[in-house]
Amino acid sequence: MESPKKLQDIKVAVDAVIFGYFDKKDLQILLIKRNIEPFKGGWALPGGLVLDDENLDDAVKRELHEEAGIKPDFLEQLYTFGNVGRDPRNRVVSIAYLGLVNPSYHELFADSDAEDAQWFSVNQLPKLAFDHQSIIDIALKRLRTKIQYQPIGFNLLNDEFAFSDLENLYKTIIGKEIDRRNFRKKIMSYGLLNETNNLKKEGSGRPGKLFTFNQEKYRELEEQGFYFEIK
Repeated sequence: MESPKKLQDIKVAVDAVIFGYFDKKDLQILLIKRNIEPFKGGWALPGGLVLDDENLDDAVKRELHEEAGIKPDFLEQLYTFGNVGRDPRNRVVSIAYLGLVNPSYHELFADSDAEDAQWFSVNQLPKLAFDHQSIIDIALKRLRTKIQYQPIGFNLLNDEFAFSDLENLYKTIIGKEIDRRNFRKKIMSYGLLNETNNLKKEGSGRPGKLFTFNQEKYRELEEQGFYFEIK
């Protein structure tokens, strides 16, 4: 006689790896300080359990608003993490998200399960709760790949930016020097940057032109089969 099947007792959560970028600084990641057990007082990614009547995308947006007071400019599903024992309380499967924000446009405000919310350099992260370091490692790998075939990096810049800002951003995320001449030639060949009448003064040289990213034109080109590629 077959034994009765055990009913599942699995909880579903969302976690968010939110990247930010400050001009000429390391790539940043948003972390919250937990004010509940387990790992009370430790740093973790913002996130939490999905409500019974809630879609996944709505859940992660709610958690980011509750725990850090932000609304990402770019947000997509990253990966699913479900190893047994990843949460000491219950069997929890987490759907992780990758998000991008310009920190200059977002004022952090910790609430709900978070005691504090701060930006940390990806190169100087504290010890993290749960398996959140592994989640970050996968998110960083995805970002470094994705930014070379989709212009998501513009979500990390100001609305108006110098071309040198864009160069520094790519160099920072990819983690190595880039061929500046070829990079500029390729970016400008796409016709996705609109030149403004504003200038940015940097150092002793003459002021540089400021640009904006033409998101509408990119969408039109994408519909026509356009492929953005930076290598």
